[in-house]
Amino acid sequence: MALRKYKPTTSGTRWRVGNAYAEVTTDKPEKSLVEKVPTTAGRNRQGRRSMRYMGGGHKKLYRVIDFKRDKKGIPATVKTIEYDPYRTAFIALVAYADGEKRYIVAPQGLQVGAQIVSGDAAAPELGNALMLKNMPLGTVIHNIEMQPGQGGKLVRSAGSSAQLANKEDKYAVLKMPSGELRKVLINCYATVGVVSNSDHGLQSKGKAGANRWLGKRPRVRGVAMNPIDHPMGGGEGRASGGHPRSRTGKYAKGQITRTRGKGSDKLILQRKNGKKLSN
Repeated sequence: MALRKYKPTTSGTRWRVGNAYAEVTTDKPEKSLVEKVPTTAGRNRQGRRSMRYMGGGHKKLYRVIDFKRDKKGIPATVKTIEYDPYRTAFIALVAYADGEKRYIVAPQGLQVGAQIVSGDAAAPELGNALMLKNMPLGTVIHNIEMQPGQGGKLVRSAGSSAQLANKEDKYAVLKMPSGELRKVLINCYATVGVVSNSDHGLQSKGKAGANRWLGKRPRVRGVAMNPIDHPMGGGEGRASGGHPRSRTGKYAKGQITRTRGKGSDKLILQRKNGKKLSN
């Protein structure tokens, strides 16, 4: 992907680094695959604010994405690479041989006109979806199922990928983007390749208004509040506010946030911090 550095003609563009959208081939989505999603602006049914710092934002339509890739053995041709306002990765419109069209998460390097397929007989090539048991070790994958037939849940954001590290009986061992080693059922489907838009994290909004386009209102720091409004508020002058914590008093640093005794703990072989678990 390519980044675009804006000329400093205004204060807002001086530090702005945007996406050049070099891979995107059209700005008009497939009408049959878009839906309206009602926006709440953080308000409940009485119109009262139930979530802070939400509101506004540009109008957008939701693109229905095929995470299951359940049209087995039917080849599809990539028609377009498109921008999706609801995700960081690009999406690809594919047309199957039987005439049906679907959106998929576009892997890096997928070109218009390319042929992709899913199923047990699919080759482990870019954009193809197949079971983990049919992939060679070392394959780079994304859009990974956690349960067979559930649809891809893991590794879907821009530039992310996992690697097939090992196969053990009914489980495949994956090295996740965080560095964690995790077991996933070997009959789960995954898509070959790295997710597109890998330079997404290098973008810079340049001004506060760019967040308003995304529906994010200004966020007030806890240390700038009064003691009644936040545990870190109050103090004389510019007080630090003490240990970082949330508005409800939950510590922001140093505490384990994962639920202890979670059912999937036995599937994690090594944490992202390198700590090995004994199962």
